[in-house]
Amino acid sequence: MFNEHTKIGHIWANDAGRAILIKHLPSLEKSPYLSFIKMSTLPKFAVSNDSWVWPDGMLDTILAELAEVELEPQKQETNRINGQYEPLEVEIGSAIAAAPEKAAKWDIFELALSGPSHGNPFTEVELSAVFSGENGQTFHGTGFYDGDGSYKIRFMPTAEGAWSYTTKSNARSLDQVKGTFVCTAAASDNHGPVRVKNTFHFAYEDGTPYVPVGTTCYVWNHQTEELERETLQTLATAPFNKMRMCVFPKSYQFNQNEPPFYPYEGSLSEGWDYTRFNPSFFRHLENRIADLASLGIEADLILFHAYDRWGFSEMSKDADDRYLAYIAARLSAYRNVWWSLANEYDLMWAKELDDWERFAGIVTSKDPHGHLISIHNCFGFYDYSRPWVTHCSVQRVDVYRTAENTDEWRRTWNKPIVIDECAYEGNIDLGWGNIAGEEMVRRFWEGAVRGGYVGHGETYLHPEDILWWSKGGKLHGTSPERIGFLRGIMESAPDGELNPLKSEWDVPCAGVPDRYYLYYYGFNQPSYRNYTMKPGVAYKADIIDTWNMTIQQLEGLYEGSFRLELPGRSYMAVRLTAVEA
Repeated sequence: MFNEHTKIGHIWANDAGRAILIKHLPSLEKSPYLSFIKMSTLPKFAVSNDSWVWPDGMLDTILAELAEVELEPQKQETNRINGQYEPLEVEIGSAIAAAPEKAAKWDIFELALSGPSHGNPFTEVELSAVFSGENGQTFHGTGFYDGDGSYKIRFMPTAEGAWSYTTKSNARSLDQVKGTFVCTAAASDNHGPVRVKNTFHFAYEDGTPYVPVGTTCYVWNHQTEELERETLQTLATAPFNKMRMCVFPKSYQFNQNEPPFYPYEGSLSEGWDYTRFNPSFFRHLENRIADLASLGIEADLILFHAYDRWGFSEMSKDADDRYLAYIAARLSAYRNVWWSLANEYDLMWAKELDDWERFAGIVTSKDPHGHLISIHNCFGFYDYSRPWVTHCSVQRVDVYRTAENTDEWRRTWNKPIVIDECAYEGNIDLGWGNIAGEEMVRRFWEGAVRGGYVGHGETYLHPEDILWWSKGGKLHGTSPERIGFLRGIMESAPDGELNPLKSEWDVPCAGVPDRYYLYYYGFNQPSYRNYTMKPGVAYKADIIDTWNMTIQQLEGLYEGSFRLELPGRSYMAVRLTAVEA
């Protein structure tokens, strides 16, 4: 029975309950903030807006009508793994197999099997394989059904040399298929998947430093072919090497178009069959992830989000679990994938903490390659101390001040800090989407010298609602070029890492003691600055104009206590680099 403690989301999911809400609160039906509202209860929602007071008795009337609604029993899914999917007369391992003889290190090896298609292979067939390398490495890979009697198992080899594999399945024709292939050397531009390095930073698996400079294009992969191509062309010359993007389509402001593909068989009007995936949807997603890999861009893949009119954010536990296992099986062999369990997990009214922990367990257990994984907040942080969390994916916590907390968050969580959402450069009506390019660049620098990594987004109004933050297309802001300049500064730091140093009260500093110092003055505009360094160490000094993207190397060397003349402009930095004797 619905009552004053019931989340509005549960009421909205019930046809009769939703009709009662719309009758009394018609604005809810088309509210762009419905995702936020569903998290609340009716008593809390009634007092959430001081400018709109509910008439006396309205809350009681709604609750009384809702109390009369008969709740529908939860539907049970009947399709389960079939212990004997094929009859005994089918020969074990008889499926036609196709696989390459060679695969490069950290590329995708794909075993394709032509098998049975009766019943529902998505739910009735289990398929996996054990991959063994000549150096003793062993990986367990999960297979998936790709429609039309096609099954695939993907694997990312991690060492050169001979590999063998053996399949396991409850479908006799798919069971005990065996083969070998040779892993060749990786291409010169393939450094492997990204890993955490030195607690707070990142590197590719071959040890090459990786400095994440991310951007957000939530649903660029749900647009027309022409627009997706334009986005890739933009990225080819942009400074970004990480892209936040959603698996599911998004319904929100400036996001009202229907996607070209849906993840399940069915339709919005007739309902979705959550036991049958649409392989075309996932192939399209894979193609976009591969496109990003060709540009050297990591795909930070958002698995769930609340901005939804199709029902994908409110699936049953069985459907959620099946989806996560399926997408991990399809995508874990792509070296440039990161897992983000959710964008703004705390807006997902239908999920509880236990669900997120279960989701993490599914993804990590189905990903033999151990890709980076995190979860992103709206209001309150997730517990980033959880052992499965590899890095902290942070949304701003204050209208003005977020990057300034980076060094504190490092101390709290002892993991890399990635501020994926510090607000967006743009000119829409809401404060999260209308900061200036100067402020975006300032937040990037502030986070960098405090030992973290800040992410970009852009929300400039467009006559066709093509905002970069949502649909991609072209960049119109002033920050990307300056962010690229900062990326070069970060990558040129010792070991490609910036770690916060003990700083004076008015200026943050990063570097390596007695070796390298980077000071950032932000919106302050000093005309000079005094420095006191360890005697006996000589430094060359650079004055960096972070906005005009210039580096002025001062003449001479500096040692001990000295004064540097500065231009008296905002957004300046000073770099001191020790000179070897």
